[in-house]
Amino acid sequence: MKKIIGLAVLATAAGVGAANAEGTVSANIALTSDYVFRGISLSNNDPAIQGGADYVADMWYAGVWGSSLSDGMEIDLYAGFTPSTGPVDWDIGLIGYFYPGADDDGNEFDYGELKIGASTTIAEKFTVGGAIYYAPENYGDTGEALYIEANAAFEVNDQLGFNAAVGNQSVDDADGPLPGVTDEDDYWTWNIGGTYAIHGFEVDLRYHDTDIDAGSDIEAYTYGESSYDSAFVVTLSREL
Repeated sequence: MKKIIGLAVLATAAGVGAANAEGTVSANIALTSDYVFRGISLSNNDPAIQGGADYVADMWYAGVWGSSLSDGMEIDLYAGFTPSTGPVDWDIGLIGYFYPGADDDGNEFDYGELKIGASTTIAEKFTVGGAIYYAPENYGDTGEALYIEANAAFEVNDQLGFNAAVGNQSVDDADGPLPGVTDEDDYWTWNIGGTYAIHGFEVDLRYHDTDIDAGSDIEAYTYGESSYDSAFVVTLSREL
């Protein structure tokens, strides 16, 4: 499970990259009060250290990103391209999620997703978009999974911006190979927040929530009630 993707991701407002003839390389580091991915805490509601690096050349990009978890770590590899058709900007790519040392005899935790995203500016400084993420073999042997998101962002100025997203995550078998029987189930998640850039740092304050009910099939996909409760998250990040 990855860093928050789409408009839940921190906007890069003060990045400093290393340019060369082929493209631009940048790196980042962050400290967050809780690593929340699609409404679910992956750090047991505790702080997490995160960071990554990106390479961008023309319409192509590739990168690596990592985060500490409640037990172990996550490493993501991703690549894609960003063409435009008229007023619509596209983001089409692949994401691999890796959890070193986490696999056991009953579960395969590493998995991949296909991403297709689109966004457009509908008014000055106001952008709307959406994305679809499809995993043919989802995390923890839970079968096929689909995440659909709609998002919006408003840039007040070079320092301050607000954004929000709402999404639906569905999985074929919420508990995977674990004992018990769960049917295909889904949940809604949403977040809203703002990012402020100051002295080369960015501070993001965000509210996350879901509609997951205790005892539902989809609860087996989480880490217990505390992992999907509503939460305010503060993240401090910096481009290197």
